Amino acid sequence: MKGNIEIGSVREVNVKSGLPATRSTERLELLDDNEHILSVRFVGGDHRLKNYSSILTVHPEVIDGRPGTLVIESFVVDVPEGNTKDETCYFVEALLKCNLKSLAEVSERLVVKDQTEPLDL
Repeated sequence: MKGNIEIGSVREVNVKSGLPATRSTERLELLDDNEHILSVRFVGGDHRLKNYSSILTVHPEVIDGRPGTLVIESFVVDVPEGNTKDETCYFVEALLKCNLKSLAEVSERLVVKDQTEPLDL
């Protein structure tokens, strides 16, 4: 991360997902702790996601009678030359699934370590 965590902050990410990229440069576009909204834009890297931006929202939910969290992520991205819209969406959706799985694993580890705060449902 370069600088403080605030709108406009830039971070360099070493990609470990196995996808065809090794690094990504991302800019924080929006961060609202009260509304649980995060938005980022890819501004560089060795991937093919040009003009990619996403908005992630987090919502407390009751799932199967237990407190849980619903995470919604939407994105826009240019379709790279030589690819179709469907291929590009499939690629990005695979990336999002990988990121959400990682987020779930981290969250579950925090619960086991009792490092979470209760939700107001």
